[in-house]
Amino acid sequence: MPQNEYIEESIKKQGRRFDHDERKRKREARTAHKASEIAQKLRGFKAKLHNKKRHNEKIQMKKTIKMHDERNNKQKTGMEPVAEGAVPTYLLDRENQTRAKVLSNMIKQKRKEKAGKWDVPIPKVRGMDEAEVFRVVKSGKRKSKEWKRMITKATFVGEGFTRKPPKYERFIRPMALRYKKAHVTHPELGATFCLPILGVKKNPSSPMYTQLGVITKGTVIEVNVSELGLVTQSGKVVWGKYAQVTNNPENDGCINAVLLV
Repeated sequence: MPQNEYIEESIKKQGRRFDHDERKRKREARTAHKASEIAQKLRGFKAKLHNKKRHNEKIQMKKTIKMHDERNNKQKTGMEPVAEGAVPTYLLDRENQTRAKVLSNMIKQKRKEKAGKWDVPIPKVRGMDEAEVFRVVKSGKRKSKEWKRMITKATFVGEGFTRKPPKYERFIRPMALRYKKAHVTHPELGATFCLPILGVKKNPSSPMYTQLGVITKGTVIEVNVSELGLVTQSGKVVWGKYAQVTNNPENDGCINAVLLV
């Protein structure tokens, strides 16, 4: 055994303290209180970094919980034995339910989303040049550096968005052009709803605009449709759906979109 592994060697020879497990449990129970105390004491940029870190941890934890919950989703299948006697016509589609991971129609929908193919109301849009979307911002003591860009179009940033320090920020998204909600029209219902934006799925002009969250005419955005009460075939509530922007948000001061059904 290497010389520096004396702790492991000691544990192997003499074992642990009699109250080791209890002390370990108490230490783990105190971590939440310690983390809270640190979060309350931090100020300024350190607080922003800490909040960003905690935000990412919580997202990861929620994803893990969601993955475990997906195993318990109910699905229709004909695995279990059918009761004796003839089944009426109106009950034929009501099969016994068993537990599994995902529905086949959800898989098809995800494949379609991955391929980036939708039946959109505006199939062709005018391409946006970088000179139109970005404005050069001069920086430095003598204003001789020109590596910064200010976005002149409507943008979307997430809830936990924190700006980088000015020294490192290349793309500036003005507060006045950040949007959180969109006016989405349901084509079948013929009604318009003000729905929160979840993210920018695809900007046809450039993948870089998609990454930056730039919203222009023809952009496909994801909106929260939980309040509309849409459900899947299995009875699960639809959380997010895609919509295409039909106006120029930077000119109108709002985002109008049509839901992709």
